[in-house]
Amino acid sequence: MTYLAVDIGASSGRHILGSVENGIIKIEEIYRFENNVKNINGHLCWDLESLFESVVAGIAECGKKGIKPESVAIDTWGVDFVLLDKNHKVLGDAVAYRDSRTENMDKKLEKLISPEKLYEKTGIQKQIFNTIYQLMALKDEHPEYIEEAVDFLMIPEYLNYRLTGIMKNEYTNASTTNMLDVRTHEWCREVLEPAGIPERLFARPLSLPGEIVGKLLPEIAERTGLQTTVILPATHDTGSAFLAVPARDDNAVYISSGTWSLIGVENSVPVTSRESLQANFTNEGGYLFRYRYLKNIMGLWIIQNCRRNWDKKYSFADLENLARASKFGFEIAIDINKQRFLAPENMVFEIADECKAVHGIKLSEPGDIMKCVYVSLAESYKKSIAELSSLTGKTYNAVNIVGGGSKDGYLNELTGKASGLPVIAGPTEGTALGNLIVQFIAGKEFNSLQEARNAIAKSFELKEYK
Repeated sequence: MTYLAVDIGASSGRHILGSVENGIIKIEEIYRFENNVKNINGHLCWDLESLFESVVAGIAECGKKGIKPESVAIDTWGVDFVLLDKNHKVLGDAVAYRDSRTENMDKKLEKLISPEKLYEKTGIQKQIFNTIYQLMALKDEHPEYIEEAVDFLMIPEYLNYRLTGIMKNEYTNASTTNMLDVRTHEWCREVLEPAGIPERLFARPLSLPGEIVGKLLPEIAERTGLQTTVILPATHDTGSAFLAVPARDDNAVYISSGTWSLIGVENSVPVTSRESLQANFTNEGGYLFRYRYLKNIMGLWIIQNCRRNWDKKYSFADLENLARASKFGFEIAIDINKQRFLAPENMVFEIADECKAVHGIKLSEPGDIMKCVYVSLAESYKKSIAELSSLTGKTYNAVNIVGGGSKDGYLNELTGKASGLPVIAGPTEGTALGNLIVQFIAGKEFNSLQEARNAIAKSFELKEYK
């Protein structure tokens, strides 16, 4: 049997077919599309119609090839959402998390609920783009949208609704909002009420990965040339990516490396101590109510933007080679998690300016700029691993990297050098694989997550850096 994962990131999306033969997982990319934000009405926004049409086009590609997947599941980034009115129409625009509308919303919320209580209740790290801040910003700018809204859907949930006509809110993505009780796994009145966010928007019970959404609507089945079942994966892409880590034991740190670098571990209980709050670690909901205890690091977003600033003159491989050739070392590392790197007009300038301010070193050559980015990422990983060890009381013996960043040999080498730990890189399509794992388990291809993870270790080449 064949299953289809639709994995959508902040810059692109892909449709990945997956199957299991004699315990070996096989995957094939069948469709790929771009996903970019647009400036609409003064805000950075997602093009929902383009996203939806791309999802349908990828499913239709299966139909053209005579492939009828048993199920299809969609994962995307977290925190972003749409509000729907009583006629199920989207109110306003799908504003993207990198938009500046949430500026100062954290200070406004702190007057209504203390950071300590917010963290104790939700376990989510403070990030200015969290859904709670976005809703507060929307309430200030367009209070009529909040008044008219009857439904709240996160991006993958909206795409599922367009495919099936059925609305479901999924747990792992809901956990990224800063509005979910980290222990009861339900929407948190003690957060919604002081923030002035209507509870009526969150009346629908949360669904879990593996639950069925529904069949394709007749018009979608006609357009795609097939009928299949839409089910829920861990719809938050990091939740899916962590499922694909072929961890050797419980003493390995995971890094989901893509536009963002998500570094952490899996816990059975949340950690909401004052120390954890101060270190700004998050307890995101995972498959089977596991907790992804991690920190968001700026990630390959910085490299992607530097490349754009150079008009894509260099390939990613070129940039890696230029960085290797730079005479500089770890002495030019900077804090790449600063706000100035979130959505700058010119990333190259910001990197060079920060390095000059911190170290008094003026960087201008592309190789030196990239070396600064690479060593800064590796140093950030090292710091986060040390924080993890302190907060959990565990000593970690390896770093498992999944996702597109696992292909970056130079970053893997520097990560091993900085952390002093062996680095196991792969699989590359970690998020899509995690999406497929939930479908495989639902389809009885595997009996458990551990069985599926064991199959990943056998099915894909993993490279170790020491």
